[in-house]
Amino acid sequence: MTTWTDHTADRPISLTAPSGIDRAAHHRLDEAWLAAAWSHPDTRCFVVSGGQVLIDETSDGRTELVMTPSFEAPLTEAHRYFLGTDEDGVSYFALQKDALPGRIDQSARPAGLREAGLLLSPRDAGLMVHAVGLENWQRTHRFCSRCGERTVIAAAGHIRRCPACGAEHYPRTDPAVIMAVTDEDDRILLGRQVHWPEGRFSTLAGFVEPGESIEQAVRREVFEEAGVAVGPVEYVASQPWPFPSSLMLGFMARATSTEINVDGDEIHEARWFSRDELGAAFDSGEVLPPYGISIAARLIEMWYGKPLPTRSFV
Repeated sequence: MTTWTDHTADRPISLTAPSGIDRAAHHRLDEAWLAAAWSHPDTRCFVVSGGQVLIDETSDGRTELVMTPSFEAPLTEAHRYFLGTDEDGVSYFALQKDALPGRIDQSARPAGLREAGLLLSPRDAGLMVHAVGLENWQRTHRFCSRCGERTVIAAAGHIRRCPACGAEHYPRTDPAVIMAVTDEDDRILLGRQVHWPEGRFSTLAGFVEPGESIEQAVRREVFEEAGVAVGPVEYVASQPWPFPSSLMLGFMARATSTEINVDGDEIHEARWFSRDELGAAFDSGEVLPPYGISIAARLIEMWYGKPLPTRSFV
């Protein structure tokens, strides 16, 4: 496997820019330090609920996470997650609640990561993706997989411990491959999943299986979903993708065959596109681009040579 160097576009991949936050994992088991950090007047926190947070627009047109000093935060001792500190020593916490708090000024609004990730600064986006990933894991892993007893939160939200058998459970991250496949004519292979709206096409993707290398996963997924054989595989970049708990590993791959035979289970339709064909399909509305926040959009852009249209869809 080689590493892809992008010479055509300099726009960073969403959620991967340096956030300026030190996760400071060495403090997670230090209860005295955490208590002092929480009570410090500079500490900031925000609520996460169902994968959403509150965001707001500033007077100069920026979008920010709605954060408050810890002494103004809603009470939630058990579900308070330490996210790290910035270069000024400010500590950040996320609070998991059943619902987002209301706002007296009515200007803030709830938003999920697909929307907010494109609007927030690298710092705020990094804090949000960390919090959303922890919240989802906490909500879905409350019981011990070894003995079935209810677990308790530890390490400032980064461990769940079983008081019955002593097992420790850590946040789950599932590696997934996502690939822009091109052929010898430099066309790109895009597919449409069975549950996607008509016209939405994107790169192929799938999860890495036990005992499988990421290169093997790329070749297997492309062949399973589209019936296309893949040869060389080049790594591009990774992207945290907490929908609910994935790490997307992005690749450029070269096809060694071009006949398409979709599986019908995950992929309803797959097509080869030249740049002119894809551009015309975007212009006519025949093809809808992937979400701008996704690494899929950047992989296609690297081949396409320019930004994709910003048309959105639900």
